[in-house]
Amino acid sequence: MLIDKQTNFDQEKLSFNEIDEGFTTKEAIAEAKRCLNCPKPLCRAGCPIENEIPGFILALAKGNIGEASTIIARRSNLPAVCGRVCPHDKQCEGSCILTKKNSGIRIGKLERFIADFDAEMGIDRPNRVPAVHGRVAVIGSGPAGLTVAGDLAKLGFEVIIFESQEEPGGVLMYGIPEFRLGKEIVRREIKRIEDLGVTIQTGVLVGSDFTIDELFKKGFDAIFIGTGTVLPKIINIPGNDLIGVIQATYLLRMVVLILSEKIDKKEIPINSHDRVVVIGAGNVGMDAARTAVRLGASKVTVVYRRTINEMTASQSEYEAAKAEGVEFKWLASPIAIVGTDEVTGLKYEVQAINEHGKLYGTGKIEVILADKIISAIGQRPAARIVSTTQGIEVDNNGYVVTRERPYGMTTRKGVFAGGDVVHEPATVVLAMKEAKKLAVGMAQYVEAKKLLENC
Repeated sequence: MLIDKQTNFDQEKLSFNEIDEGFTTKEAIAEAKRCLNCPKPLCRAGCPIENEIPGFILALAKGNIGEASTIIARRSNLPAVCGRVCPHDKQCEGSCILTKKNSGIRIGKLERFIADFDAEMGIDRPNRVPAVHGRVAVIGSGPAGLTVAGDLAKLGFEVIIFESQEEPGGVLMYGIPEFRLGKEIVRREIKRIEDLGVTIQTGVLVGSDFTIDELFKKGFDAIFIGTGTVLPKIINIPGNDLIGVIQATYLLRMVVLILSEKIDKKEIPINSHDRVVVIGAGNVGMDAARTAVRLGASKVTVVYRRTINEMTASQSEYEAAKAEGVEFKWLASPIAIVGTDEVTGLKYEVQAINEHGKLYGTGKIEVILADKIISAIGQRPAARIVSTTQGIEVDNNGYVVTRERPYGMTTRKGVFAGGDVVHEPATVVLAMKEAKKLAVGMAQYVEAKKLLENC
């Protein structure tokens, strides 16, 4: 823990250590045995990547963890990550038929157990396929980039990932707190992808160090852009330039660097006993709020202009934040950040809902005292790659435009894009879903390209 602080909460909860210890072997097998093995599994239909859930659960129930791991690997390159951070309550577990009886199978924890057990014991090692079908460059090593790279390597492509940061992982490494996703877990998952034959080059800024055009000149058959949304959206209200206004993504990244001892603790943007207000009720907002608690904030409040029913954060993340002492102020629309040079509070208008379910301002203005304001209202793509490449169109918000056939290709032939750089920021598993379809589209494109070249 970075700052020792007397609280009413359990000390372990307030550390940056991973909170959920996961299943023991006995607990995992017992949980797996509860699965009904439905002939038409709703859990698989609820999974964005259509993971073979009943199959791996049945294998686990029989004690065959190696087979369970092999089954998962057919659809997922990041099982230990998905088992921890996927919104299971909205997807597989939420679709489980037993959930209606409040006894749904803990699918995420089972997937996590299998992945962790396999990694610890080295049961199922990735099979490296000879790279004979072509060369592909992947820009960005977040969930989308890693999935594309892993899937194409399995299909027999030579894949090189170019990552601008000094360590690969993207949002998995720098955007999700340690207490939700341990960084050693991320490194372990990336190592498995490298074992498939994928090469990762870090500290390389495509668009600056070299361009898309130069990559093609180096002999790549296709290029994937998976750079995500690295630029925070700026809250457009008076006072947004005051000292004490912090972007959520900046806070999360700084804490990762501090915990890994890459920068000094003096760089922590939140001080002990700060009153912190977080604007935004998505998962990033929850992560920022829970991080602020761990940094010693005396009070943390999440402000959201709508109701709890419209928040984009998963229910489990909201409940975890609330259990750790985070307070919530619903129907509060920020109109100004208060202060002269530094933040002293947040001014907001109280909202209400009319008989038609429409949100409207009541005209009632209130102020909540604050020393730090954390903005968690979303991110947007950077234009570095697009601006240095001819022929890649973007929409009015800066998101890359792609086509359905071949799936995921941009308006520039041979250049594909996916993940958050194409649409509004989504979950890890939704990025993986798109990436799996993209890998197929890229393989089809390269195959057709080489066929025409041979003709």
